Amino acid sequence: MLDIAAELDRWVREDREFAVASVVAVGGSAPRRPGAALAVDSEGTAIGSVSGGCVEGAVYDLCVQALQDGTTVRERFGYSDEDAFAVGLTCGGVIDVLVTPVRADAPDRAVLAAALSGAARGEPTALARVAAGSPELLGRALLVHPDGSYEGALGGSSGGGPDGGLGDSSEGGPDGGLGDSSEGGPDGGLGGRPELDRTAAAEARAMLDVGRTGTLEISEDGSHCPGGVTLFVESSVPPPRMIVFGAIDFAAALVRTGKFLGYHVTVCDARAVFATRARFPEADDIVVDWPHRYLERTGTDDRTVLCVLTHDAKFDVPLLTTALRRPAAFIGAMGSRRTHEDRDRRLREAGLTDHDLARLHSPIGLDLGARTPEETALSIAAEIIATRHGGTGVPLTGARFPIHREA
Repeated sequence: MLDIAAELDRWVREDREFAVASVVAVGGSAPRRPGAALAVDSEGTAIGSVSGGCVEGAVYDLCVQALQDGTTVRERFGYSDEDAFAVGLTCGGVIDVLVTPVRADAPDRAVLAAALSGAARGEPTALARVAAGSPELLGRALLVHPDGSYEGALGGSSGGGPDGGLGDSSEGGPDGGLGDSSEGGPDGGLGGRPELDRTAAAEARAMLDVGRTGTLEISEDGSHCPGGVTLFVESSVPPPRMIVFGAIDFAAALVRTGKFLGYHVTVCDARAVFATRARFPEADDIVVDWPHRYLERTGTDDRTVLCVLTHDAKFDVPLLTTALRRPAAFIGAMGSRRTHEDRDRRLREAGLTDHDLARLHSPIGLDLGARTPEETALSIAAEIIATRHGGTGVPLTGARFPIHREA
């Protein structure tokens, strides 16, 4: 659902009723990962995708039906060897889809609306929904914030604080506020299961901390023992960073590619005449400073991509000496093989070890025969993607390994 939060947030603000189908589990070779979503409003408008085309029609019909009867359902779609033309995934995989109606009378509409609004604004957001369990629990939702506080109710409480205590929500009411539902009743509160809410919130917060989307199992009594309730947790976190060092023409093409891939892109160069908004209109940030000095004062994490395009020792060596000792998903440096050998020698002299240097992708990019800045940017992006997902970079034609790897 958070996969298409911006569009669904607009639908909520327009008071539309809609149903959302979310991929909650995947088996084998499937084209979309957990969290992929398709939504259909009361006018029949559809956005998003759960399979890249294989089962969209059947899922669309499930959304229409759920919107009509207000019932949350879970459905499995898989490939049938006996009937290759049956509704299913012709790629051979299996997906489980949770279809949630978001009507005006939906008990969790306020919670879902808050989750969509937060994700659309780029705030760290975790949405936990019951994907399997008792019929009365199926589809119930909990919105979890980074500090551990939460909104909504799976088992009876209506909100809580970071210490696991239940928040004071006695002022809520029929206007969509999160009122005290500890006694259960027609508003969907089940009553008597505050521990389930607290445990679900704690587990969802842990997944949010690492930006993970997936399922987990807990018991209906709130214990951490598997069994009884399967939670599907969607984590929406700010986009990962791509920092491009070197304000050259190749950098301009890489900035455009990085934005296309969903990165927050920063360009850094010590030369003010080159690091300008006119040259990099798509960049989120432009920094005029020595690259190593900027890297020392900015944050990186295990999703950050660092691309060093300066291929000048006076920039590269101090920058890479810093970068290779920082958390990052990918660190690459441009240059010829001769440049790489000279750079490698200088970095060793600066004290970097074999273990440090093993993290460096140099020369940066896959061998695509690239010549233009745009082609070079594509080869760099291809290596970043292959590194992230464990790809080989070899042609799929004739390959014997699965096309869609397990997450």
